[in-house]
Amino acid sequence: MNRNGKHPGKTYRRKASTGDRTKNSTGYRVTGSWDQRPERPAVKPTQDRKARDRIARDMADQGAYVLVEEHAGYGMWSTLYELDGPALVAERLAAEQAEAERVERQRLDDEHQAAEVEAARRRRHRLAAEATTHARELMSPPAIVRPDNQRRARHITGAQR
Repeated sequence: MNRNGKHPGKTYRRKASTGDRTKNSTGYRVTGSWDQRPERPAVKPTQDRKARDRIARDMADQGAYVLVEEHAGYGMWSTLYELDGPALVAERLAAEQAEAERVERQRLDDEHQAAEVEAARRRRHRLAAEATTHARELMSPPAIVRPDNQRRARHITGAQR
């Protein structure tokens, strides 16, 4: 007979599944070692995979060789991935330097192009000024210069008749 008062007709009682009660079964360990102090690696244990990845990125950005491990149970660890921090830092610096060089080249090209545009504008302005001067000279009547450098009027006013 069942001792359960609510359901006296049942002959069995369901028990909750125990699950895995192993401690730290989903734990991660991030180990970073630097060339400056290889005998003292930094070990950061965590349960959170996002924190694991953030810690690994931070250590790699600082130039550490990073080893990310997952707990396999019973004190055993299996390697998930490794990050070569010095190589990543060198690659990032090379990319930044290439970008800086590209920006500098672009700036020089822009300055050169602006100088060419300004020179063309000045040349057009000078040619327009010359054309205006020549047009004024062509619109005025020719002056007859006599040997004594006296100009002679081309017309006679009514008072001189």
